Amino acid sequence: MTTRRPRNPGGERASLRAAADRLLEGTPLHSESGRLTVTELLRESGLRRDIAYGDHKDLIEEFQARARTQQHTPALTQSLADENTQLRQKLTDATSALAKEREATAALRRLVAELDLELHAAREGSEPARVTSLPTRRRQTPRK
Repeated sequence: MTTRRPRNPGGERASLRAAADRLLEGTPLHSESGRLTVTELLRESGLRRDIAYGDHKDLIEEFQARARTQQHTPALTQSLADENTQLRQKLTDATSALAKEREATAALRRLVAELDLELHAAREGSEPARVTSLPTRRRQTPRK
């Protein structure tokens, strides 16, 4: 046998009103997205859908009307959108910088490989015609 908690319609109404105010101000406590929808209102208030629509439909309709008249995006949502834009710009900048670095690295690897081949050829004595050997350095003897 299940035990039911006694319902408190006054508390439920207060919970719905407080949740609506928090969502409209852009400071939700329990909502994941902060969007102005009935689903987010119910998540914020902690009430079940059947209870809210059954006994407090007038509060839900009031919330929907207030949400429609609100012309601005909630502050929390706006700040997240601004942060998202900044992060996307940083990602774009980092991606282009990485592409340039990869290009430079590839060119340096090719240069190192070419110079290694020329060095190996010079050490073997079969110098290509375009490589000029430098004279060996004479060791100086210390003066007495």
